[in-house]
Amino acid sequence: MIALIRRLLVLFVRILVGARSEWRGCAPDPRRRIYFANHNSHVDTVAVMAALPWSVRRLTHPVAARDYWGTNAFRRFIAEKGLRAVLIDRKPPPDSNPLEPLERLLEEGRSILIFPEGTRSATDEIAPFRSGIYRLACRFPDVDLVPIHLDNLQRILPKGSMLIVPITCTARFGKPLRVEPGEEKAEFLARARAAVIELADGGHTA
Repeated sequence: MIALIRRLLVLFVRILVGARSEWRGCAPDPRRRIYFANHNSHVDTVAVMAALPWSVRRLTHPVAARDYWGTNAFRRFIAEKGLRAVLIDRKPPPDSNPLEPLERLLEEGRSILIFPEGTRSATDEIAPFRSGIYRLACRFPDVDLVPIHLDNLQRILPKGSMLIVPITCTARFGKPLRVEPGEEKAEFLARARAAVIELADGGHTA
C-alpha cells in the first residue's frame, strides 16, 4: 500500500509540474551520494524525488524540516512514508547532533537529499550555504556531492502561498564534487553554492 502511495505521489507531481531532469555533469547512479539543491518551495523535495529514476529514488532519503513536515499527521505521513524523508530540527538543542540520522543513512550505503540554504528563499537568489553540507563532506570524503538546480519552483508554490500554479520545472544535475584536502569551510561552501548557480545559468558541467 505504501509503495503504491509513493508511486501515485510521484505521478501526481510529474503531471502537475513536469519534474523534468537534465543530467549534465553525471549520470543517474544508485550508489550512495549526497544530493544538494537550491530551496524555493515546499514542492522542491517532491520535485527532485520525482525527477530521479526509480533505481536511485528508492535509495534516496530527503531531509525535511520537522517544524513544517512534522506539524500534523498528514504532512508527517507524506514526508516519512511517501518520501522516506528524515525529519530534522532546524534549531536543534545545544550539544546535539542533528546530522546523526543522515550520517547513519550514508553509513548504510544510502543517498540523501539536502537543501544547504536551510530555509526557502523568497527570490531566485541562492542564499549562502550553511555548514551542515561541509560537515557531511568531511565525514564522508569518498562520497560524491551532486549539485542540483531547480527551475520555476518558486513560481509554482511561492513562499507564503498555498496555491499551486502548474508550471513545468526542471531539475539540473551537475558535476559531483568532494571536499579537497585542506579546504576550509568557507571556501568549500562557496564552491558548492557556485556549482548550483552555474547550473542555474545553463552551464554544462560535464
